[in-house]
Amino acid sequence: MECRPRNVVLWMLCAVLAIGVMAPVRASSTGTELALLKRIASRVDDRAGVISIEASEPVPYVASQPDPKTFIIEMRDVIAVGFADNFKVDPRVPIADVRVANTRAFDGATVARVSMLLAQPIRPRVRSSRNVIYVEADRLDRAVAGVISTAGPATVIRDLQVTRRDAGTAVMLQGTGRLVATNVEESKDEPARLYIDLPNVTSALPGLTPVGQGAVRSVRIGLNAKSPLVTRVAVELSRRSAYHLEPSPDGQALTVLFDDPPTLRSPSLVAATADKRLPQLVAVMAQAQAPPPVIVPPQAQAPAPPAPPAVPPTGAPVTQAPGQVVPVGGQPGPRYTGNAVSLDFQGADLRAVLRTFAEISGLNIVIDPTIQGTVDVALRDVPWDQALDIILRANKLGYVVDGTIVRVAPLAVLADEETQRRKLSEEQALSGELRVLTRALSYAKAEDMRPLLTATVLSQRGSIQTDLRTNTLIINDLPDRLQRASDLITTLDTAQPQVEIEARIVQTTRQFARALGVQWGATGRASNTIGNTTGLAFPNQGSLTGRTGSVQGPPAPDQGFDAAATAVNLGVNGASTAMGLALGSINGALNLDIALSALEKQGQGRILSTPRVTTQNNVEAEMTQGVQIPIQTVANNTVTVTFKDAALTLKVTPQITAANTVIMRIALENAAPDFSKAIKDIPPIDTQRAITQVLVSNGDTTVIGGIYVSTEQSSQDRTPGLYRIPLLGWLFKRDSVTDDSRELIIFITPRILTL
Repeated sequence: MECRPRNVVLWMLCAVLAIGVMAPVRASSTGTELALLKRIASRVDDRAGVISIEASEPVPYVASQPDPKTFIIEMRDVIAVGFADNFKVDPRVPIADVRVANTRAFDGATVARVSMLLAQPIRPRVRSSRNVIYVEADRLDRAVAGVISTAGPATVIRDLQVTRRDAGTAVMLQGTGRLVATNVEESKDEPARLYIDLPNVTSALPGLTPVGQGAVRSVRIGLNAKSPLVTRVAVELSRRSAYHLEPSPDGQALTVLFDDPPTLRSPSLVAATADKRLPQLVAVMAQAQAPPPVIVPPQAQAPAPPAPPAVPPTGAPVTQAPGQVVPVGGQPGPRYTGNAVSLDFQGADLRAVLRTFAEISGLNIVIDPTIQGTVDVALRDVPWDQALDIILRANKLGYVVDGTIVRVAPLAVLADEETQRRKLSEEQALSGELRVLTRALSYAKAEDMRPLLTATVLSQRGSIQTDLRTNTLIINDLPDRLQRASDLITTLDTAQPQVEIEARIVQTTRQFARALGVQWGATGRASNTIGNTTGLAFPNQGSLTGRTGSVQGPPAPDQGFDAAATAVNLGVNGASTAMGLALGSINGALNLDIALSALEKQGQGRILSTPRVTTQNNVEAEMTQGVQIPIQTVANNTVTVTFKDAALTLKVTPQITAANTVIMRIALENAAPDFSKAIKDIPPIDTQRAITQVLVSNGDTTVIGGIYVSTEQSSQDRTPGLYRIPLLGWLFKRDSVTDDSRELIIFITPRILTL
């Protein structure tokens, strides 16, 4: 745009602008240095038309689109002088007219406003380079390669209507041209959504339209994240429903009909098609009726449709296009529904920037006096509520909502106010009159309930006393705390269910023994009495006998046969079977006596113990069966007798779960005296122990453990060397075999007893 003066004064001013501004101009209202709007020009390149807005120096600006055919650039602390009322641009650029005006911000700052009338509903692109702001839009006479097969402007979605049709909900999109769906798919995860892709289509509607009709919660329109040249319509559903698409005969309308069950029909009709400069947050604020205000830091808000937008939480999503939000990392994130704006501030005053958001959103904003600082941001086409959230978090600010007013303050200030408010509320609550409550308990112990009530429901002024004789609680506190204490006592002072625990303890023994032995002895003598001398002078006579006992010397040759003489004494003690053989000569010179003995025994035993006990929930039960062994000890000439248990002991603590099962903590010990190994008549105690915890269903039986002990032993007594003689070796050895085994098995069965 050229400066074309129509009088002498404007001509002189234009001359000054042409030469250049040598000194800054100051606005009289605020004393802030002002920059000058120097020139507005248009140009056309291969695919786009560009409007360039040049200032005398780099300036902060805000780009907004209040309606589909109006695009505004506002530059703070900039004055525009000498621009014509009308401005013609190249007809190939979809910007029909440009108007320049000076206005004032809330704080009185001078603002230069450049308003552009669009030839059709589109979203221009904004960028800046030093002191020039560029507004770009695709040429109307060029088609998008690969998307449109014929030249001409793209179809614009101009209206959205939601109506009831028979037993369903109809969502109808109306466009300026043909609406052809190239892809229709349902979301695989929750919440349920239906996606419809429309190529060569733009939208003049808000990014999000709440519906709340039938199964349809809301309709979101934005660019497809995978294909920016395709508009995606996302219909969010409260439940998955059958649907079908109905194009109109002329193709300029597309209807999606969702079938609703008869019980879910709603007579209300919600149709949100009007452009909303003010988000629904204002309506929710107007309905807030619960003072005092609640602190809402930016990272605490996460509104979900159809709830209205609010300042979103930390972890802001990435905005791919107006009205489309993609959460960072693929996780569910906040949803921003404000109109898309572009912001470019460098060293701008923080308070002034916050007041700018009041103009953009239409909210009643009160800024805390303690807020100071500057803002440096460069944002392109982001929802205004997301931009506000980012700026608040960057400066550690939060806000509170009081009716229709939003107050912005530092988080520390809001936290301190909340602390003071909470303290005041607590002091007011503690200022009441104390009263006394007495409750006699039936099942719980008053002394056990005392610390629990003190820690949970009593105020700082409250106290609890107990009467052990009557098992009564005496509580002195505020009326509301007494009511809470009474409710808690009623809940806890209830009869506990009981559990009957039956144990079956099986002990089995098996014994086997076998022994085979031999005893034999021989005597021989040479003597004159029997006529068999040796024929020598010495030795002329003698005797040979077996000696397995103590050596006493052989008997005299003339004393006859020694019947007690035994050469091999390997007989079986306590033999159940024996066989003897005695041989001798006529004159008694040689005698032989042999005895074979054998033993085999086998035994089996079974002991079954079935202790049974009933106990309350979480109360230990103990069962014992056995004897006590007296043990004497002597110390300082004093005899002391103590008793040691040698018994079968079972300890069980049951815990009833909400699933009607029983958790049992079990300690089992089987101790038995072994008198065969007694020392000074005091037997050792053979102990078997098992400690475990099991989960058993009511009435079921489980085996908590088994102990199996097996002893196998074989032995052989023999005469060295001679037991190896073939065939005759059995005369010089004794064989014995023993096999003992013991087994202990425990079965546990819990049964819940109802009162």
